[in-house]
Amino acid sequence: MDNRTGEIEAFLRTVEGGSFAAAAKTLRQTPSAVSRSVARLEARLGVRLLTRTTRSLSVTPEGDRFRAQAQKLLLDLDELERSFAADKSEPRGRLRVSASTPFGIHQLLPALPEFLQRYPKITVDLSLSDALVDLVGERTDVAIRHGPLRDSSLRARKLGSSRWIVAAAPDYLQRHGTPQTPADLEQHNCLNFNYRRSVEGWTFLAGARSRQYHVAGNFMGNSGEALRLMCLGGAGIARLGDFLIGADVRAGRLVPLLQNYLKADSEDVHALYIGHARLAARVRVFMDFLVERVSLPD
Repeated sequence: MDNRTGEIEAFLRTVEGGSFAAAAKTLRQTPSAVSRSVARLEARLGVRLLTRTTRSLSVTPEGDRFRAQAQKLLLDLDELERSFAADKSEPRGRLRVSASTPFGIHQLLPALPEFLQRYPKITVDLSLSDALVDLVGERTDVAIRHGPLRDSSLRARKLGSSRWIVAAAPDYLQRHGTPQTPADLEQHNCLNFNYRRSVEGWTFLAGARSRQYHVAGNFMGNSGEALRLMCLGGAGIARLGDFLIGADVRAGRLVPLLQNYLKADSEDVHALYIGHARLAARVRVFMDFLVERVSLPD
């Protein structure tokens, strides 16, 4: 990197790590060298990007604005260099992918060996988390997300829809009975997520309209896979996607509940990526592979 991009990288890593020392470890430099790089950047821009005290660093409003633009700049530069360095006849390079834990375990990981056999010069860097990922900030190439799309700056390809299933283990139903209507869930232990979702509550049909029911229980988790395992263990009733517990229902490990109230309840699944005029070959072939091998039925 030249001096300018190196100074920008030093600034971004300092903000990311919260200190010059943390940035120095990432960049394999000394803290004083990182500090000097940031100082030169501030001098050239004519603005203060960081507020320094003896105990901490904080980002100024100007620094926050510069950070957002600088992250995109370095990402674009990275893409440009990779596109020229890559062998055009065979996609290659690191492909950073983010997906929810259950989707990754039950849909993506079973298909990835085939993808890697097709494209042996691509290295897949997969992160599984139910938390939303900032594609630009985290330098992620593709993120698989569930529910309504909110970021209009990203491009998306729909992989399908996953209908919701409310289910419980046979053991739980033997001990607590089977709910006949959504209102009966007030008398049951319902397993839920511990983070804010696009739609709060569980959605059921009430006549011709949909209605949200707020449920409660003694377990909350940050992963659909965690809720699935608790549900299989007889801890309570869960509302999860067909892609996650459909096989458990078909095998009899879980019993579907309130099916007449769930006919219209589903969640779209998209693969999101940052739109460039020339999409990197490794991203293009992965998107095509997802549509081919990991698509869900609508």
